Amino acid sequence: MTDIAQHTVITREEISGVEFDWFACDGAGHVAQFLAAGDDTVPQAALASEELLEALHVYIDTLPEREEVNAPAGGFDAHLAGPQQRGTFVYDAVPGEAGVYRLAALPRTPLKVAELPETLQVYLSTLKLAAELGTPTLKIGPQGEVKTD
Repeated sequence: MTDIAQHTVITREEISGVEFDWFACDGAGHVAQFLAAGDDTVPQAALASEELLEALHVYIDTLPEREEVNAPAGGFDAHLAGPQQRGTFVYDAVPGEAGVYRLAALPRTPLKVAELPETLQVYLSTLKLAAELGTPTLKIGPQGEVKTD
């Protein structure tokens, strides 16, 4: 990542109780979007740069759709599938369970970190999870530590 002094750090107080989306990748280089839904238990690295987080959001949101909706739970989750249609895994926070996310949408052709601009690749390299994306439930701690079902 570039000089951290050039980036606005997001505080946990800012994201507590409000919708906050963040991104991570896995060892295979797949990208996921996490919908925290007011839970401030997100990896510290996700809070390191408001500017890079916004740039990644914009980049993914402007990609062309690659595929149809694939929301394993069906109807309710289908409205969360926009990023999945562009290749990202989508995880939604489980209400009342700090740091717990459930898979809401699963890409058939996952977006790879290598497809992103270099600055965003570097940013996501600080958000690499020690779990395979596509796992039904992930518990992610404030330092990026992961537990699976």
